[in-house]
Amino acid sequence: MTTWRRHFFSSRTSVRTTWKFRLGIVALLAVAVLLSKPMWVPLIGESLVCERNAAPSDALLIENFDPQYLLFERAEALARAGTAPRVLAHVRIDSEPGVPNPVSRGIVDVMARQARLAAWDVIAIRHTEPISLNAALQIRDRPVADRVTSVVVVTPGFRSRRSALVYGAVLGKAGISVRCEPVFGLVTPERWTDTWHGIQDVAQEFLKLQYYRLYVMPFVWGGRQGERAS
Repeated sequence: MTTWRRHFFSSRTSVRTTWKFRLGIVALLAVAVLLSKPMWVPLIGESLVCERNAAPSDALLIENFDPQYLLFERAEALARAGTAPRVLAHVRIDSEPGVPNPVSRGIVDVMARQARLAAWDVIAIRHTEPISLNAALQIRDRPVADRVTSVVVVTPGFRSRRSALVYGAVLGKAGISVRCEPVFGLVTPERWTDTWHGIQDVAQEFLKLQYYRLYVMPFVWGGRQGERAS
């Protein structure tokens, strides 16, 4: 390039990757993910599970948002082992205050009898967003009125860390010790990637846990506590 042209023009050399190189990188990443699967699958699964603690308590609380027979079966085993003398399960209210939805109540009764629970009682609640927090606030009134000082929450496994977070804050504020018993079926922390349903369940519970950790508990629950204090 002549001396005068360099003041007006410049040249540049660029290096671009080929499609083969990019495809190779993607393939290597895919292989790395597959080979490390035994490490990250249980790690993600366990991050959603509460610390199991079924120490003797005053009551068992079955989380009954999506009725699951395994929860009632596990509650019966815990009750039979002497973990707690009472079993509580919440049922949904649709319209009339304090009156359970007959279908929701009927499902609980059928599963409780099928699990051969000796005795159980229900707590009627409304499902309003954020559902877990508002459910815990409504459920709290029963153990407080009955002078219950400790409960074991029997809850679906991948939901359990969120349940422990919410009940620990709400019932703990009322002086009630909260313990947790996660229940699993075929989908476990080590096997949740085996089916699309398991992947969907874990992804959904992971997002909900972060939502409660980052927004609901610090801002919604925290704001209510601030209002009560003022």
